[in-house]
Amino acid sequence: MTSRILPATLLALTLALTGCASGPDDESGTGADRAGMAAGVVQDGGPAPLAASSRPVRIVAVGDIACPASEPTTSRNCREAQTARLTKRVAPKRVLALGDLQYASGTATEFRNSYAKTWGSLKSITQPLPGNHEYESRGAAGYYSYFDTKAPGYYAWNAGTWRIYNLNSNCDKIDCEAEETWLRNDLDDHPHRCTIVAMHHPRWSSGLEHGSNPSVGRFWRIAYNHRVDVALAGHDHDYERFARMNPSGRVEAHRGIQSFVSGTGGKSLYHLGTRERGSQIFTARAPGVLVLRLAAGSYSWRFRTVDGRVPDSGQRHCL
Repeated sequence: MTSRILPATLLALTLALTGCASGPDDESGTGADRAGMAAGVVQDGGPAPLAASSRPVRIVAVGDIACPASEPTTSRNCREAQTARLTKRVAPKRVLALGDLQYASGTATEFRNSYAKTWGSLKSITQPLPGNHEYESRGAAGYYSYFDTKAPGYYAWNAGTWRIYNLNSNCDKIDCEAEETWLRNDLDDHPHRCTIVAMHHPRWSSGLEHGSNPSVGRFWRIAYNHRVDVALAGHDHDYERFARMNPSGRVEAHRGIQSFVSGTGGKSLYHLGTRERGSQIFTARAPGVLVLRLAAGSYSWRFRTVDGRVPDSGQRHCL
C-alpha cells in the first residue's frame, strides 16, 4: 500500500480494526499495547522475546541519556531521571535506546553510578545499541558489560508484526562491511511489511553540533532497497522528524524512509543549525521521548517532553 498521512476517517477505521481505538493519545499501558513481541534475534542477556502477536506494540525510542553522576541537573542538562520517569508513565513494552546512553566515557563505573540509578529500572525491557561515547572506553567494554551482551552489537528483533534492526554505526570501530552483509541477508531472509532501522548516527539532521552523517548512507541504501519504513537515530541532542526521503536526500512521499532524530534523553539540548531538506519539525526546548505505536500495517508517533507538552504526533501506513 502506498505510504501517506492517514485521513481522519480512514485512520479511525484503521485504529479500530487493529485494536488501536484509543489512538496515539492513550498512554495507559494497558489493552492492546500489552501484547507481546514475536521472537527475534536478541542479544545474549537481552530482554526475553515475547509471544508473537498482531496487536499494536508501544515502544519508546531515545538516546543521549545519562550524565556522569558528578554533573548537576539544570533546566537543559542532566535530566535523565525525569525522562526515565516519563518513560515509566508511558509504559512501553520495549525501550529502544539509541546510543550515548552514559556520558562521558561509558565506563562500567559511570553506568553503575548514573544510568543504573535512573534508566536502570527499565533495563529488563531495553533493546540498546552503542553510540560514539560508549567507545570512549576501549571496545565499549562498559556498555557491553552493563547490558550483558557482546560486540559487534548489531542485531534484529521483532515487535508485534514489525522487525527492528539495531545497528552499530561506529564504523571506525567495527567492520561495517560485515554488518552491511548481515543486514542485507536478514532483510532478505525475514521479510516483513513494516520495518525499522535504528542507529546512533542520523543520516539526516539539522542539529548544529553534528548534523547529517553521510557515513551511514551505506545502511540507508540497503534499507531503501528493501522498503524499510522508518529510520531512528540520536547523536544530535534534539528532536527532529523528516519526510520520507531516499538515500540521496530527495523527498519521496510514497517510497522513501521516514526518519526521526530522538537525542533528547536527558544529557543536554542542542541548537538548530542549517535546516536540512525534508525536515518537518525540529524542537529542543525540553528533554523528552519518542513514543511509537507499531500496528499491523501502520504506525503512529508522539514526541512527549518532561514538561508535559506534545510538540509532534502523527500516523502513517507502512510501505
